[in-house]
Amino acid sequence: MALIVQKFGGTSVGSVEKIKNVANRVIEEAEKGNEVVVVVSAMGKTTDQLVSMARDISGSPSKREMDMLLTTGEQVTISLLTMALIEEGHEAISYTGWQAGMQTESVHGNARILNIDATRIQAQLQEKKIVVVAGFQGHDANGEITTLGRGGSDTTAVAIAAALNADRCDIYTDVTGVFTTDPRYIKGARKLQSISYDEMLELANLGAGVLHPRAVEYAKNYQIPLEVRSSMERESGTIIEEEATMEENLIVRGIAFEDSITRVTIYGLPQSLGALSTIFTTLAKNRINVDIIIQSMTAEDTTNLSFSTKSEDTEAALIVLENNKQQLGFDRVETESGLAKVSIVGSGMVSNPGVAAEMFEVMANTGIQVKMVSTSEIKVSTVVNEKEMVKAVESLHEAFKLGQHANVLA
Repeated sequence: MALIVQKFGGTSVGSVEKIKNVANRVIEEAEKGNEVVVVVSAMGKTTDQLVSMARDISGSPSKREMDMLLTTGEQVTISLLTMALIEEGHEAISYTGWQAGMQTESVHGNARILNIDATRIQAQLQEKKIVVVAGFQGHDANGEITTLGRGGSDTTAVAIAAALNADRCDIYTDVTGVFTTDPRYIKGARKLQSISYDEMLELANLGAGVLHPRAVEYAKNYQIPLEVRSSMERESGTIIEEEATMEENLIVRGIAFEDSITRVTIYGLPQSLGALSTIFTTLAKNRINVDIIIQSMTAEDTTNLSFSTKSEDTEAALIVLENNKQQLGFDRVETESGLAKVSIVGSGMVSNPGVAAEMFEVMANTGIQVKMVSTSEIKVSTVVNEKEMVKAVESLHEAFKLGQHANVLA
C-alpha cells in the first residue's frame, strides 16, 4: 500500500462531468489499495470570474476580503468532488485549507506555507477515507484566511505530500506531461520522459506554466517524486526527480518563454558600495520581483542600472522608486515595455561550453536583437521584443534539436 497525493487543476474540474471523471481517476488509485489525498483548484474560470466581480465593485479591493472571496472557489470543488466519490460508494471527506492544517505567513494574496498540521488528514486516512483538500489556501497565526498566490494548488499538493511523507505526488493537468517547450505555440514540441528538479525549477521560474516554482522547490527539498500527467488521457506523464533519464542531443532540455516583460532603467545612481543593495532591498520590501539585472558605469562617477520585471508590476515599481528617490539618489527612470523573455535550460550545459554562444548565433542569424542577458550553470535567459518571441523559440527549438524526431535513449 502506498500513500498518493493527487492534484487536479481548474481545467480538469471545470464542469460536473469533468468532476465525475476526476472522481473515477481517484477511485482507480484507491482501488489499488492505496491511501489517497486529493488536492483541487477552483472550477474552470471561477477564480477569474470572482476577481472580475470584485473589480466591478472596487478598483482596489481589500486584500483580506479578496482572500475571503477567492477561497470560496475551491470550496465548491471539494464538496462536489467528495459528493461524487460518496455517490460511487467510497468514503470521502472534504477539508478547506485551514481545516487541513495549512498554516501560512500573514500575507494576503501571496502567502508562503510555514507548517502543515496533518493530524486531521492522517486520522481520516486511518479510517480508510479519501481526503479531498482545497488547494491555494490556508490560515495564519491569527486565524485569518490566506491564499498562496498563482499556482498555489500545486504548492498545496506537494507540501501535503511532504508532510505525509507520501510515496508520490501526481499533478494532473490538461497536458500529458512536461514538453521541451509549450506545444500550444511550437508544433514540434516533444514530451519529456523525465526531467530533474533543478531543470524543472528553472523552467517554472522562467515562464513554463506546467508547475509552480514553489511546488518544485518543495518537491526537491523533501525528495518527493512528481509526475505531471493528463487528467483525460490514460498515458504516462513526465517524472520529475533528482536525476533525470538522459536523452540524446539534449544538452538543452527545454525552452521557456514569457511575454509582458518591461525593462526599467535607473539613471544617475551614485557609485557607492551600498547603492545596489539599497535599491533592491527597497523593491523587495514592497514585494516587487526583479529578474535580469545589468549595471553600467558612466564617466560622471555615476551608475546606470537596468532590470526586468513583469509588466503588471511596473507601475508599483515606479511608485516605490519615486517615493524613495531622495534616499536612493538617482536622476531619472525610464521604461521599455513590449518585451519578452526567452530562456534555454539544461543540466548538460554545465559540461558543454559554447551553448550560450550558439544561442546568440541563432538569434543573430534569425535577426532577433537581444536586449538583456542572464546566465546560470544550467540556463541562459534573453530579453527580446515581444513580437519576436515565438520566432526566437522556434529557431532555438530547431537549433538544439528538441523536436519530435530527436533520438531518445530507451
